[in-house]
Amino acid sequence: MERREVESLFERAPEVRALVIGDLMLDEYLWGKAERISPEAPVQVVDVMREDLRLGGAGNVVNNLAALGCAVSVCGVIGDDDNGALLRRAFEGKNVELDGVFVEPGRRTSKKTRIIAANQQIVRIDRETKSAVTEQSETAILDYLAVAAHRFDVILVSDYLKGVLTPNVLAAVCEAGRVLGKPVVIDPKGNDYRKYRGATLLTPNRKEAEIASGIPITDAESLDRAAAALLGELELGALLITRSEAGMSLFPREGGAVHIPTVAREVYDVTGAGDTVLSVLSLGLACGLPLADAAWISNVAAGIAVGKLGTSTVSPEEIVAEVGHGHKDSVSKIKNLDVLSHLVAMERERGKKVVFTNGCFDLLHVGHVKYLQKARSFGDVLIVGLNSDASVKRLKGESRPLIVEAERAHILAALDCIDYVVLFEEDTPLRLIEALKPAVLVKGGDYTLDGVVGREVVEASGGRVELVEFVDGRSTSRIIDRIRASEGR
Repeated sequence: MERREVESLFERAPEVRALVIGDLMLDEYLWGKAERISPEAPVQVVDVMREDLRLGGAGNVVNNLAALGCAVSVCGVIGDDDNGALLRRAFEGKNVELDGVFVEPGRRTSKKTRIIAANQQIVRIDRETKSAVTEQSETAILDYLAVAAHRFDVILVSDYLKGVLTPNVLAAVCEAGRVLGKPVVIDPKGNDYRKYRGATLLTPNRKEAEIASGIPITDAESLDRAAAALLGELELGALLITRSEAGMSLFPREGGAVHIPTVAREVYDVTGAGDTVLSVLSLGLACGLPLADAAWISNVAAGIAVGKLGTSTVSPEEIVAEVGHGHKDSVSKIKNLDVLSHLVAMERERGKKVVFTNGCFDLLHVGHVKYLQKARSFGDVLIVGLNSDASVKRLKGESRPLIVEAERAHILAALDCIDYVVLFEEDTPLRLIEALKPAVLVKGGDYTLDGVVGREVVEASGGRVELVEFVDGRSTSRIIDRIRASEGR
């Protein structure tokens, strides 16, 4: 995927309504220094300097989705204890709907305390209930699903084997997804995966896939056999096996496997990386991405997550920046209109003056460069609308363009004076101008004010039009004529 495609995905994230159902818990971190051994026993003494309380389990999936910009609802069970109250308060300020969170009297809300010194986890202390929720709690969840499931674009299941996801609940979730045509994406646990039958997508790691399939995964052939066994037995839509340093392997029900190499970076902590994969993968599916693309971007996000200590979220900006590392700087300037509209709004909020011009820019020459530099001088941000190949052909004839749109866009984006490039298919840039409403619209001096497309739109919003003369004797047509003449000699 190109950087602009990833940006477009996150632009659509606020429209996605996601339901997370599973085991809610608190993750407590005690950060300190360990510089001596206790005189009472051969153990380290940790001098606690800082305490941190985070949402864990299914709550970390919620955190990840919220960080990506999605509208999130939660379904689960907590106890009527202090940790349950703390967990509900931890959701405050995240714009998360908690109508599906039910309190079960006498149940202990799960809390995991990790003691960390010198960036190393020394010990973990668990306080939790692992038994299945009561019949009353199960009924409450089933009733909630029956009423609310249709409201969501994707359902994420985060199973930590703490008793919320009973066989009846899992069957209801998968059935709701099938009936409503909504993807159900499950991060599984345990030895028996029959409870996940009919899910859209399952995301076990290699060890979990080995246990569930009964096939030791030692090479590509055994990996394929294990995947085929799980796909067939569980009637899955697809299977994504995460393989640590080996990356990920996606097995669609139809078509061949897709192997995605790991994103090389230093690993600090794998805690919560699976939650990141589940969240980004589900966002991609909810937005209609092909399975392979959704898996690829989730792999990028996981690579960022393991570079952080503790259960952490990954932001769209981090993912976009990571994707951009694999491309030249010019790639980051090429935007689609949806993304660009959002960026322009932010530039205006910062008090920046946006300038717009457009053209075919086929065979970029010094006249173009001087024109663009002059256009940039009228404001703070220069956007260039670039005619697509089809548009150039209609305007210039069947022999044009000489350079395809992707290359023309990259050449323009490499110029320092240009901030953004956006392609358009129409013969005129009117649609772009209406959407962006630049403060300054720039055209060549061969135009008159009355002939400038979009002038009324710009002036109506308080902007102005500037006409800039091109360098005499410089034009693409003349360059083409000279080349043809030289070839004819």
